Amino acid sequence: MSDIANTPLSVLDPSPIIQGGSAEQSLANTLVLAKKAEQWGYKRFWLAEHHNWIGMASSASPIVIGRVASVTQNLRIGSGAMLLSHYSPFTVAEQFGTLEAFFPGRIDLGLGRAPGTDRYTANLIRQRTAGEPEFDERLQELIAYLHGSGTTTGNGAHRFRAIPGEQSKVPIWLLGSALYSAELAGKLGLPFSFAGHFAPGNMMDALAVYRENFLPSPMLDQPYVLLSVQAVAADSDKEAQRLATSMYQKFLLLTRGQTALLQPPVDDMDSVWSNEERKSVEEQLLTSLIGDPSAIKQQLRELIERTGADEIMAHTEIFDHEARLRSYEILANAAK
Repeated sequence: MSDIANTPLSVLDPSPIIQGGSAEQSLANTLVLAKKAEQWGYKRFWLAEHHNWIGMASSASPIVIGRVASVTQNLRIGSGAMLLSHYSPFTVAEQFGTLEAFFPGRIDLGLGRAPGTDRYTANLIRQRTAGEPEFDERLQELIAYLHGSGTTTGNGAHRFRAIPGEQSKVPIWLLGSALYSAELAGKLGLPFSFAGHFAPGNMMDALAVYRENFLPSPMLDQPYVLLSVQAVAADSDKEAQRLATSMYQKFLLLTRGQTALLQPPVDDMDSVWSNEERKSVEEQLLTSLIGDPSAIKQQLRELIERTGADEIMAHTEIFDHEARLRSYEILANAAK
């Protein structure tokens, strides 16, 4: 029997924008949630990065990270994930080195390979040119800036140092939903976060690949798995199921190729989706924790036992802010 009390819980927050709400209110809610999460004993608070997405307000995640860190004391704050393919590793190193200088020992740099948007917006952000480094090269360069002494030109004529950032040892995480990310994280000796909150189908295979390929590194001496899952808790199972319909509607719209503000819950999803759409959404949410306190506790225990996860990160999008706070409080209590 897994001891869930020894498995840390963390928060993944995309600062969801609800129908009738605003980005300003969502970011204000993020600050409230972060302070509550620290009070309830959560270990980390990561901000998701998405672009050209009307339902999420955390696009400029380094700025949000700094603001969240400023209103908390001990909570680790980080990116879930910084989309490295869009940015210069040098710039990312300077940004997170600066965050680490302001909030020593509290900053995490989670990296993702996905674009986090449509291809047209990705091109707008990146301004890509032919022959530029691919993700693996960018990652190695970033490690050199934060955990080494920088990089040099091919002939050694000029040295590049990220100040602040150099030797800051900001923890670097690799996030992903596919086997390639799992293998790369293992071979580089990085902690790995699997995106079970939207791609549970690859979960067990990805965790196995990560552990099989893990090589100790100066950053980590043994595999460490953080598993991100959807979580919707309420004082009754009926209410939890109703609150979860906002999440269902979000994934339903994504299957239809649409992004939208987070929708209010509905009493009957069968009036909203077809049978085929329901199957598609449910496949994306297989690892979700949904229910009343006792159900959440049992589901959490089973998830940890099945995956051997070292840490669970909850991604909770509930329309009503107070109900969202209550969900995180119930989850925290379930782990005690």
